[in-house]
Amino acid sequence: MGTESSALTEAVYYILLSLLEPLHGYGIMQNVEAMSAGRVHLAAGTLYGAINTMLERDWIRSLPGETDSRRKQYQITEKGKAILAAEIKRLEELIHNASRILGGKQG
Repeated sequence: MGTESSALTEAVYYILLSLLEPLHGYGIMQNVEAMSAGRVHLAAGTLYGAINTMLERDWIRSLPGETDSRRKQYQITEKGKAILAAEIKRLEELIHNASRILGGKQG
């Protein structure tokens, strides 16, 4: 799978999570900020660059509808869901190994 098997950026991870339901760009930005409690803020350039890459990789699709690109809605594909599931598994492994090694101790 090449680059598709590597770790996702936090932005891409949150965008994919957001697109389990159809959303337009501004909705994605708002959703990501809400999910991260304001910690992750997506600039428009970052968002649309990521969207274009994910469209090319068939991780998301553009839904038919209005031609105004600012109102275009996107949704995750089955391939995108598989990528997201693999990333969640990778993150769970990271947490599991850290907890095991640290013995549940924090700091």
